[in-house]
Amino acid sequence: MRRHVSQARKTGPLHDWRQVWKSAGFPKSPVLHLCLWALSFVALAGCLGVPEGAEPVRGFEIDKYLGKWYEIARLDHSFERGLSNVTAQYSLRDDGGVRVINRGYKTGNGQWDEAEGKAYFVDDKTTGKLKVSFFGPFYGAYNVIALDQQDYQWSLVAGPDTGYLWILSRTPVLEKAIVDKLVAQAKSLGFETEDLIFVSQAQE
Repeated sequence: MRRHVSQARKTGPLHDWRQVWKSAGFPKSPVLHLCLWALSFVALAGCLGVPEGAEPVRGFEIDKYLGKWYEIARLDHSFERGLSNVTAQYSLRDDGGVRVINRGYKTGNGQWDEAEGKAYFVDDKTTGKLKVSFFGPFYGAYNVIALDQQDYQWSLVAGPDTGYLWILSRTPVLEKAIVDKLVAQAKSLGFETEDLIFVSQAQE
C-alpha cells in the first residue's frame, strides 16, 4: 500500500530528528505531532514545479474552490501518515491569499490534528497553480491538474512531481466512475496509482 520512498528522503534531516526524539524516550503528544506535520512540509520547500506531462487547469475560479473538501485518496507521505477523515478548508485571507486548514484523525492516539497554512497563486489567478506553506517561508507546489469546472465537486491535485497526489471531493464519498477516471488520468501521467491510499471518512 505504501509507495516506494527514495533513500535520500528516508534519511533526511526530519527523519533523523524524529528517530532521535523517539529513541530518547520523549513523550508523544498531539502538539508534537502537529509540529511534525507542519515541519515535514519543509521537504517540499522550493519545489514549485509541475509533474512532467501534467498541466494546471485553466479558467480556474478561486471563489468556487473555497470551502470544505474531503480527501478521497492520496499517495503516502510523512505529514499525513496515519491520518483518516482528512479534510481541507479553504477561505480567503486579507492579503489576497488563501487560508488553508487541514484536519485529520490520528488513529494511533485517537486525537484530531489540525494544521493551518497559507497559499498564493504562482501565475495568474485563473490558473490552478498555487504555492502553499505550513511553516514560515517554505512553500510547496499545489497543482490542480483536473477539476470539475462546472460544479467544483471534485479535484485532482499534484505536488511538484509524481510522488504527491490527492483526489478531493466536496462529499465524503465520490462516485466510483469519477474516481476511476481520475486514477486513470493520474496513471497516464506516471503516478504510481497502485499505491494510492483510499482515505476513510467514517466520522466527522
